[in-house]
Amino acid sequence: MSSCSIANAIRILSADAVEKAKSGHPGMPMGMAEIGSILWSKHLKHNPSNPKFVNRDRFILSNGHGSMLLYSLLHLTGYNVTIDDLKNFRQFGSKTPGHPEYGYTDGVETTTGPLGQGLANAVGMAIAEKTLANEFNRPGHDIVDHHTYVFVGDGCLMEGISHEVCSLAGTMGLGKLIVLYDDNGISIDGEIEGWFNENVAKRFEAYNWQVLGAIDGHDMVQIDQAIASAKREHNRPSIIICKTKIGKGSPNKAGLEESHGSPLGEAELKLVRKELNWPHQAFHVPEEIYQEADCKKSGARLENEWNSQFAVYNTQYPDLADEFIRRINHELPKNFEQVINDGLKLANDKKETIATRKASLNSIEFFAKHLPELFGGSADLTGSNLTRWSSAVTSNAENNFTGKYISYGVREFGMSAILNGIYLHGGFRPFGGTFLMFSEYARNALRMASLMQIAPIFVYTHDSIGLGEDGPTHQAVEQTATLRLIPNMNTWRPCDTVETLAAWGHALSLANTPSCLIFSRQNLKFIERDDATIQNIAKGGYILSSNSKNPQVVIIATGSEVELAMNAYECLCASGKQVQLVSMPSTSVFDIQDLAYKQQVIPKNTKVIAIEAGVTGLWHKYVGIDGLVIGLDRFGESAPAKDLFNHFGFTTEKVLTKINQFLG
Repeated sequence: MSSCSIANAIRILSADAVEKAKSGHPGMPMGMAEIGSILWSKHLKHNPSNPKFVNRDRFILSNGHGSMLLYSLLHLTGYNVTIDDLKNFRQFGSKTPGHPEYGYTDGVETTTGPLGQGLANAVGMAIAEKTLANEFNRPGHDIVDHHTYVFVGDGCLMEGISHEVCSLAGTMGLGKLIVLYDDNGISIDGEIEGWFNENVAKRFEAYNWQVLGAIDGHDMVQIDQAIASAKREHNRPSIIICKTKIGKGSPNKAGLEESHGSPLGEAELKLVRKELNWPHQAFHVPEEIYQEADCKKSGARLENEWNSQFAVYNTQYPDLADEFIRRINHELPKNFEQVINDGLKLANDKKETIATRKASLNSIEFFAKHLPELFGGSADLTGSNLTRWSSAVTSNAENNFTGKYISYGVREFGMSAILNGIYLHGGFRPFGGTFLMFSEYARNALRMASLMQIAPIFVYTHDSIGLGEDGPTHQAVEQTATLRLIPNMNTWRPCDTVETLAAWGHALSLANTPSCLIFSRQNLKFIERDDATIQNIAKGGYILSSNSKNPQVVIIATGSEVELAMNAYECLCASGKQVQLVSMPSTSVFDIQDLAYKQQVIPKNTKVIAIEAGVTGLWHKYVGIDGLVIGLDRFGESAPAKDLFNHFGFTTEKVLTKINQFLG
């Protein structure tokens, strides 16, 4: 696949698909065609007949707007991407959406489009590869041995996340991470000199990367040699700076922003065909090019070689082999449901009144004994987030990735996107922590996890005005509510040690849904429950206490406000009212329960009250337009937590006053 005819096939297919869709980005695929063809034919370990081949190299198109480059490569090399799929580019239900989407198309390793995040995912994949290799490889048996390749453009390197993750990758010495930079000097607004004129080579040298180039990104020999040089470097990630011309092959639009994000137009496409000496009609590729490009035979040979190697490994290390397959497929131990139940019993028996961030650490300690795939970390807040369990080893270049904990530094967005990459690679169940307020920095990575239907765990502590003296810059008010709005995201705000263990167990049980676990800084009172009530925690919302089968009033609360709600409940019961107390640690999980259960928890024709130290809008979904929400629709203040709760009305006396006024 070294002939320029393959590169031209990529150019024409990309331009034809964009033209037919009347939208898209032809410029990058046309500019990176040679780079793609050389990488995929001479260096990338992959098997089109089995896109999930365990020891494949990972290829990430971080500049995902150029998706037709990837779709063309998948089609030409033999993946299940047909010419009709290319014709349906950007159409409803097609396997070729506008940006690559994980789960839609064979060979797409991650969803890309928000620039820089594919690069961050790739860093996570490289971390996973190196850690998994250290854990499972044995002398003479390198069953984990592959590279992670990333295509990036100017936009990826402008995004702040690229600084976060590339700095970390250099520090960690990720030698099997290879980035090919499409240095074409053009973005949507035109020539980038006015807004991006930094010395990229010097920047990456400062990150402790190997910098290769600039090379001619259209010279196949130079590309081949540069990739080979990158593969020989084992102690540093590599970036290959490739000077290219955006829209190469277009006589009037090459090198210009006009080819970046718009169809070339029928007239220009005719000129492209003439320029490239391509006489064929739209979407027609000569059979000899297909034969030259096809990678199915070489891919099958690679996988068969690995299968033979793994069979020997399995003979010598059968337990390790079984564990490797279980983990690479994200399969939980068969007894995991019982493990959760044991953990719940343990938490319930201890009856500890502690901060839920400490309860979270206890949960991590417990699950780490049963899940060797647990992979933790924190964005420079380990001592505050309490995410590092007692036997955890912090992984780094010096100890050759012998640990399963990473100090990410102050890189919340980068950490979160790296977690996505670690999960996508397989072999680990990653989580990472920071303050709840800084979920704002990470928001798009959370959204991408939900969109991809993967299950990393995002740990957030210091969950409200209860954070105290650090003040409103650090006090989360609206964050919990907005996290609950992300589709396919489970957000938990537990009230004590038992709910915390249940939240962790639920999050670890999932394979297709990420979770946000939100914990308090301050101590929260342990709450007594019977076994049936404990089992209902996993339903997201449940009856914590009730003095009537037909309550007149329902009080709902979460987190630190459950204790407050319980105090109010007891006072109302003492005054003769029929009351039901509901703890709702996860609205998203409660919402998917059947209607009968939900109406049991929140019966019809009752007056409903919700209490949470945050914004109130979401709670009207449960209390109704005429219900009462006791919350906080403003920012906090700098003061001790006790003073803040008193000032903002979160005391038993003040809550009861509001409830009694509401009930009349």
